[in-house]
Parts: sequence; C-alpha cells; structure tokens
Amino acid sequence: MATAAVAVARGAGARGAAATLRGGCGTAARGRPRAGPSRPLCTAPGTVPDRKRYLWERYQEAKRSTDELVPSIMNNLLNPDAIFANNEMSLSDIEIYGFDYDYTLVFYSKHLHTLIFNAARDLLINEHRYPVEIRKYEYDPSFAIRGLHYDVQRAVLMKIDAFHYIQLGTVYRGLSVVPDEEVIEMYEGSHVPLEQMSDFYGKSSHGNTMKQFMDIFSLPEMTLLSCVNEYFLKNNIDYEPVHLYKDVKDSIRDVHIKGIMYRAIEADIEKYICYAEQTRAVLAKLADHGKKMFLITNSPSSFVDKGMRYIVGKDWRDLFDVVIVQAEKPNFFNDKRRPFRKVNEKGVLLWDKIHKLQKGQIYKQGNLYEFLKLTGWRGSKVLYFGDHIYSDLADLTLKHGWRTGAIIPELRSELRIMNTEQYVQTMTWLQTLTGLLEQMQRCAESLLYTQHSFNSHSCPVQVHRDAESQLVLQEWKKERKEMREMTKSFFNAQFGSLFRTDQNPTYFLRRLSRFADIYMASLSCLLNYDVNHTFYPRRTPLQHELPAWSERPPTFRLPLLQEAQAK
Repeated sequence: MATAAVAVARGAGARGAAATLRGGCGTAARGRPRAGPSRPLCTAPGTVPDRKRYLWERYQEAKRSTDELVPSIMNNLLNPDAIFANNEMSLSDIEIYGFDYDYTLVFYSKHLHTLIFNAARDLLINEHRYPVEIRKYEYDPSFAIRGLHYDVQRAVLMKIDAFHYIQLGTVYRGLSVVPDEEVIEMYEGSHVPLEQMSDFYGKSSHGNTMKQFMDIFSLPEMTLLSCVNEYFLKNNIDYEPVHLYKDVKDSIRDVHIKGIMYRAIEADIEKYICYAEQTRAVLAKLADHGKKMFLITNSPSSFVDKGMRYIVGKDWRDLFDVVIVQAEKPNFFNDKRRPFRKVNEKGVLLWDKIHKLQKGQIYKQGNLYEFLKLTGWRGSKVLYFGDHIYSDLADLTLKHGWRTGAIIPELRSELRIMNTEQYVQTMTWLQTLTGLLEQMQRCAESLLYTQHSFNSHSCPVQVHRDAESQLVLQEWKKERKEMREMTKSFFNAQFGSLFRTDQNPTYFLRRLSRFADIYMASLSCLLNYDVNHTFYPRRTPLQHELPAWSERPPTFRLPLLQEAQAK
C-alpha cells in the first residue's frame, strides 16, 4: 500500500537519480564547487576516470535532492479517516447497506484479546492436559499481525507476499526468528507452491499445509500457538505440530462457542466494548436518506442485542430492516438447505415457517439464497461491510455481485505512521537510492549493449564495472537492505506492515484488492462523504506504462490529510 508521500517519493526518487547521472563531465553537485583539487570525471582517451569519486558525488547530490523534497511530501499526506477504492463505485447506486457485527459495527478494547488468550490457554491446560507451566505466558499485543500464514506441519509462522514468496526475516518458530538460511533450506527457496497454500477461506484443509489468519480474533490464536511452541522447544519436549495446532484451534473455538467470551463481555460491557457514538451517526445518516439496512452476524442474539443497545441505543432494531444472528458465515452464503428461524424476545427459537423477513424481528441461521428470495435485494445495489475478507466478502462479490466494503482497523494506525516525517524521510531516500542503483546498472548495460541504447548519453563515465565501483555499489545495496528492515520495524518489529512485504504487496492485500470494492479503518469514515459520492481508484502506472504522468503531486486525486483538517 502506498501513500501520497510514497507515490511522490517514488517518482521524484527516480527523477532525482536520473538527474544526478546527467550531471555531465566535470560536474559535481550542481552549482557547488568541488572540495580539493579539481579532477575531471570524463577524461581523454588513455586516462582513468575517478569512478569512485563520481559515484559518491552522485550519492551526495541525491541525498540533497531527497532533503529538499521531503517538505513538499509532508504537505501531501493521506487522511487516516479516508475511504480507499479498489474498484470504482458510486454510493448513489447503493440502495441497501448490510453489516457484519464484530469489528464492523462494534469495536473491542485491548482487553478482549487478553481474555481470549487467557481463556484458551486455560482450556489447553484443563481440558487438553498441556503443562501447567504454559500459564506463565501472557498475551503480547505487539507480537503478531493479521494476514500471516502458519505452516501446520513445520510449526512456523510467517508473512507471505502476493506472489507466494516468504518475506525472509519474518519466519518465527515459537517466539524466535528462523534464520534465512534455514528457511531457504526448509522450503528449497523462499517460494510456497500453490498446493501448499491455504484453501479459499484461508484454512489448512484438503492437503493444504498452510493456514492463513485473516480474522482480527485470530491475533490471540497466533500468539498462543507461538508461546506453546516456544515452551516445548525451550524444554526439549518432543511433540507433534499438527496436534498442537488442532488443540489450540479447538481451544480458541471453544472460547467462542461455549460462550466464555460472550458472557465476559456482557458482564462488563464497558471494559470490552469501545463505545462509538459514530456508529449510530452512520446508521442514522443512511436511514435519513431512505436507505434500507440489514445485519448478518455469526454472534448470538442476546450478545448482539446488549452490544447494540450500548453503542446505538435500545431502539437499534428500528434502524434495521432485517437482523440475522448465528448465520455461520461463510456457510450462510453457500448452503441452500438451512431455513431461517425466528427468535422471540426471550431468545427462544420458534418453529414457524418464515414467509417474510420482518423489520424489528431477529432471525437465526438461514442462507443467502432464501434471503435473496424473501427480500429481492440483489446485485450491485447492495453494499455489505465486514472485517473478514474471506468469510464476509469473498462469496458476495464473486458469486452474487454485491458491492463490498472491508473494515480494516489497522489501516488508521499504519497511515499515521506513514505520515510521520521519519517514515517519509526514510522512504523517500530508499526510493531515491533504489533509482540510483537502477540507473547505474543501466549505464553499465548501455555500454555493453549499445545497440539497444539505454539512454547511454546520460552515462558520462564508465561506472559499475571496476572493483572500486563495485565496492561503492555494494555499500549502497547494504544501506538499502538496512533501510528496508527499518521500514518493516516502523509497523511491527517481527512482521512489519499488514500491507507490504518490502516492495511487494502482501498476500493479505492481494485478497483485499480482489474481494473489496472499498476499504476503510471504520464505518465512521462514511460520515466524511456524501451519500452520492463516487469512489475512484487511483490509476497507478503498470510496469510497462510511462510513469511520467503519475509523478505529479496527487493533490486532486487523493484524500489528503490537509484537506480534511481544513474542513
């Protein structure tokens, strides 16, 4: 994911690198005298040019260009409360709005993941007979990020990019990073074949050895897996990784289905639910404009009712035309056999056959095909919001043509990091240095293959081939590698950004781009837009397209922070 800052830095970095190379013969930093005795960079035949000095002067000029560029980039920062588009969509076409409940209408405090971790850990001890010593491990909210893959058979957690390549340095066995050499030996490289990847819904099934954790609720599961692995490894206990994975998965599941989590939240709702008055404001705005609304959630009736009463009000049902609980998504979208059941005010399931989905009533289970038949809400006039890219959004966009909106709470915090001057400075210099390395490489190639002429006129000296030049370039590459590691640690010390693996999108972002028309940090972002607003995806240049047009500061195309602050 690139911000305006990175977009400007990328274009300016390439231009800056090219400009430094066009300094010409006998030039140092443009407009600046050389220190020391004058030595020409391009010399007469038979003399040896000072290639090392030439390279470092180009480097310093690029550094100065970067420093001059940063202030302008800081004036083009993205608004963390903006909505971003993968696919063009106009809200004027949307007549019906649908919502998931957990992490869509309601957000939870940091205490919830600690609760899930502790409860699942205790289930491992009490019901699965795991060593009582694992109770010493506590939940660390800074350890894992969403979207990671877990190799069930090898018991390693890792980050994979959109092309199925493992990001080296992000592979963890227990709580310790696995050395790159061991990872390469383990996987015979860093690529994970398609047949080993997780299935369509991110699960390890039908021979797939990888499990992808896409749910926000999965953060404590990843941490618990890593902690128990760590305990067994540190104590030299022989264990079967597949059994460990299954036991942890079952314990996390039981925290939900046995009602442990639901009862704890209902008993202390102020501790676990982040009161968000803007949720009601969003729903009220849509209702005032005549939009129909529905709720489809996997959570139980009493739990949803208490939460909605807390964040919206006791009249929350009046805002929704249809409410469906315990839907068992994603099966809800695919299984045609399960009928709806009405839930009365006491939570009792009624046996009546459902001929109509009535406003003010709550229904359990059912299936999407029956839902479509009873409501007639089909196609692109429906927009559904959810936080789980697979369970909430994938089937709706692929099979039913609904428009989809992903709620990505991590987006807001990542954008705030990307808007810091330290991040902008680092990314701008990283892009500039990369452009400089690329230009030097092209210079060397143009001298070898002049018939293809890679702008050989911009290469005033034969660089890159001699031993001294090679040492300089190796220093640049080392610095570039260190900066890439630094950019990872800006977000998460172990796994970096949710959206990027070095220069590539993550596997998470690839799926987000495919299954979500728009994405945002929270539903409250809708309050910043008119109900007839059209979301336009940014046209970023493909690798084979001329990038010149995209290098202008994106003032008119991006939801900028300064514009939001001025309103």
